Amino acid sequence: MPDTIFHKIIDRKIPANIVYEDEYLIAFRDIAPQAPVHVLFVPKVTVPTLNDLKPDQAEIIGRLAIAAANYAKAEGFAEDGYRIVMNCNDHGGQTVFQIHLHLLAGTQLGRFGR
Repeated sequence: MPDTIFHKIIDRKIPANIVYEDEYLIAFRDIAPQAPVHVLFVPKVTVPTLNDLKPDQAEIIGRLAIAAANYAKAEGFAEDGYRIVMNCNDHGGQTVFQIHLHLLAGTQLGRFGR
């Protein structure tokens, strides 16, 4: 398995504030949150970027999105709203090269754009 920080969390080589885990993915609080709620949902299968995702791996994205939505419902902020974001490569803001979904919530989030 690659040696990203996320792989180390999956392998329990470094600690994280894990909020959800199943056989396919793990979710934990971001160490540099951009909102009051900032949770990362990471698949356990290695896929460095969205560009590396194969057509037969589409269920990975579905599992991440459903897990994030279920977390939002369980934590009570689904009705107020939340944002999910995936970054791809340097210009897209990706800093850890293992695909992951950011769930942001807990405040009124600003619009995208300049």
